[in-house]
Amino acid sequence: MKTESCCAGQPKGLNIFEKYLTIWVLVCIVAGILLGRFAPGAATFLDGLAIYVGEAPVVSIPIAICLFFMMYPIMVKIDFAEVIKAGKTPKPVLLTLFLNWGVKPFTMIAIANFFLGFLFLNLIGSDAVDIVKMPPAADWAVGSVHGAGTVVLHEGMKMLQIPLWRSYLAGCILLGVAPCTAMVLMWWGYLSKGNDGLTLVMVAINSLTMLVLYGLLGGFLLGVGKLPVPWEALALSISIYVALPLVAGYLTRRWLINVKGEVWFREKFLHFLTPVSITALLATLVLLFSFKGDIIVNNPLTILWIAIPLFIQTIFIFVLGYGLARLLKLRYEDAAPASLIGASNHFEVAIATSTMLFGLSSGASLATVVGVLIEVPLMLMLVRVCLKTRDWFAS
Repeated sequence: MKTESCCAGQPKGLNIFEKYLTIWVLVCIVAGILLGRFAPGAATFLDGLAIYVGEAPVVSIPIAICLFFMMYPIMVKIDFAEVIKAGKTPKPVLLTLFLNWGVKPFTMIAIANFFLGFLFLNLIGSDAVDIVKMPPAADWAVGSVHGAGTVVLHEGMKMLQIPLWRSYLAGCILLGVAPCTAMVLMWWGYLSKGNDGLTLVMVAINSLTMLVLYGLLGGFLLGVGKLPVPWEALALSISIYVALPLVAGYLTRRWLINVKGEVWFREKFLHFLTPVSITALLATLVLLFSFKGDIIVNNPLTILWIAIPLFIQTIFIFVLGYGLARLLKLRYEDAAPASLIGASNHFEVAIATSTMLFGLSSGASLATVVGVLIEVPLMLMLVRVCLKTRDWFAS
């Protein structure tokens, strides 16, 4: 398989954005909190820039723009023609697909439900509630009950009042059904000295399978969690946040290679795009925390309560994948990226989907942001584990 898209023209290591992503996230958290405290009108104005269905804001235009520029650089890098070659080495591909779609979504809801809905419930507040969007097509009466939610009037608009812990659970679910295709995914395989070709193929396959399975599994598990299932909004989310950048990236790649050549494409264009994804992500985080700052300031342990189940979930999926890779007698070069990709999440899409389904100020959106906060240092730790255990596998 061709591997040039991953590493050619790239520095030997993470750039300053990727290497210190956790620090940038923390800076954005502080900036968002300060924005919410001292200029609340700015964030409210940006959140009000939306595409409406009836009187309900469905798509936040700033978030949609940010997510497009998070995803587009990844999709440009992918050579989808390589997917058909994955059949030559099916074991690592099937292992990652099994982890992403057969295990992770279900263990995520189980682990998050146990910690947020039972073990940490009194710490979060058993009576604490969150105000989230209603499904776009819903015209429910005020006071009616739907799952765990009750329709209320909030600032003159019908909204759904749900237990706060279930809002956090919704964010965890959206993370669990989002297999990683993010920019830093390329680095997990690269830094662990894994098979770059497999990594590229899995980026493509994850992007394609998300078009169908993300909405279906996300809707099903939200229903299990007694949360509203906005099927129309889920379909719209996939169209805007996955399909649109996927198609745009594919067409851009073909056009630029035909016009400028593959060398220029790899060494010039991809290098220019390198910081775009994370810059867009950080801009989104400032918006998110401008609304959630009061919760964090009043109860900073909220981040910890959400982070613990996400941490346990990631470790569990990695250990399971790495163990199965050894049982399947995979080469280390395939075992490492298969397990790392299986354990990581596509937090960009999870963030955007949560804001579309539940609102920028929802607990669900906060939970997806916590996923960003813990993923980078945790995945770098797992990369080190892989490097120290290379001799467990055949070369």
